[in-house]
Amino acid sequence: MTPEPLSLLAFAILIVAFLYSCVGHAGASGYIAAMSLFSLAPADIKPTALVLNILVAGIGSWHFWRAGHFSWKLFWPFAVLAIPMAFAGGYLSLPTHVFKVLAGIVLWFSALRFLLQPSDDTLKGEPSRPVALGIGAGLGLLAGLTGTGGGIFLTPLLLCMRWARTKNAAAVSALFILVNSVAGLLGNLSSTKHFPSFAIALAVAAAIGGTAGSYFGSRRFNHTGIKRLLAGVMLIAGTKLMFIP
Repeated sequence: MTPEPLSLLAFAILIVAFLYSCVGHAGASGYIAAMSLFSLAPADIKPTALVLNILVAGIGSWHFWRAGHFSWKLFWPFAVLAIPMAFAGGYLSLPTHVFKVLAGIVLWFSALRFLLQPSDDTLKGEPSRPVALGIGAGLGLLAGLTGTGGGIFLTPLLLCMRWARTKNAAAVSALFILVNSVAGLLGNLSSTKHFPSFAIALAVAAAIGGTAGSYFGSRRFNHTGIKRLLAGVMLIAGTKLMFIP
């Protein structure tokens, strides 16, 4: 990439990381949306999104753990099979048109996730081990294939099924995103031996945005407005991926 579009993309990544971390997410779907709008190749989008995800998810995991919201008992059944499946998904290289359709569906689902977030915060109980293991394996594979961490699917599932309260779900999802993103990146690098050099500049931007967002997200931000803005961007990017060459 030439310096000018790279600067614009880095600024977009910084904003995405800031907004996502404000609402407790790492931002992979937003990074994919931003890079798609800049017409980057899927071979560059996937490893870059995973690196950015690792940085911001790591920051979020630390904050949630320090705040006492993390539950190892809830986390490990989802993660134990998700990690090797994320590695496998990262290792596989999908055809460009398949990647675009799958990533577009993820973006649309993510947009709906922000627009239709459950408001009920009651707790019904934790899932059975076989159910959690199966769901984790599926989400890990999807995370590796698309360059996301899987948290955008795990969080609403935990809330809709009333397996966790909002802050506990966010804490578990943050670490779930982190471990899946690490595994997916290792799988991708093992397969392609390719890592885009411009990702370093984007990583710096994501780290700055993620750190600031994690701090200010605990203040008096209007999370509903931020989520609607993110949803709009993801709907546009998902449509571009699936229907515009």
